[in-house]
Amino acid sequence: MTDAQDGDDDDATLRAESYPLDPIDAQLLNELQADAKISLKKVGERVGLSAPAVMERVRKMEKAGVVLGYHAKIDAQRVGVDVAAFIGVQIGDPRKLASFEGWVDDHPQVLECHHVTGGMTLLLKVRVRNTRALEALISAIRGLDGIDGTETMVVLSTYAERVPVLLDPPADDDARRRRRRR
Repeated sequence: MTDAQDGDDDDATLRAESYPLDPIDAQLLNELQADAKISLKKVGERVGLSAPAVMERVRKMEKAGVVLGYHAKIDAQRVGVDVAAFIGVQIGDPRKLASFEGWVDDHPQVLECHHVTGGMTLLLKVRVRNTRALEALISAIRGLDGIDGTETMVVLSTYAERVPVLLDPPADDDARRRRRRR
């Protein structure tokens, strides 16, 4: 399977709304998140559908922007990217936000960028090879126009790091109501 493709304006409108998952869709998404390399036949056996029916549901969810792609999870330390950190970034001028987001797009060390409440504007999750690389990244951020400050927390160890979004199947009544609205 390949990354989901962006569509036309109708697709964008569909993606902006909550997708009506039924219990089979929820189970199918949980299976794919647990193992994106699982065969459609095996997924179908687990959710009670044929492989073509599974593929049709997956394609609909890709088109709707529910499934954004398929990725391998890498052990960062085993490949020499040993330092993880969270960097709070304070941006004083909201007009500088778009420029900073463009900078983030160009820096793959930034794994996540979240708009947050509190004293910081953004919270970044970053991974770099060593503390020297972290220091250089922080310096680069501080040198950008519009940055009022940063606060960095280095990760010493990680107990749990979950990427999947665990989906509980909707209650039968909820699923029936959603299907009637379609």
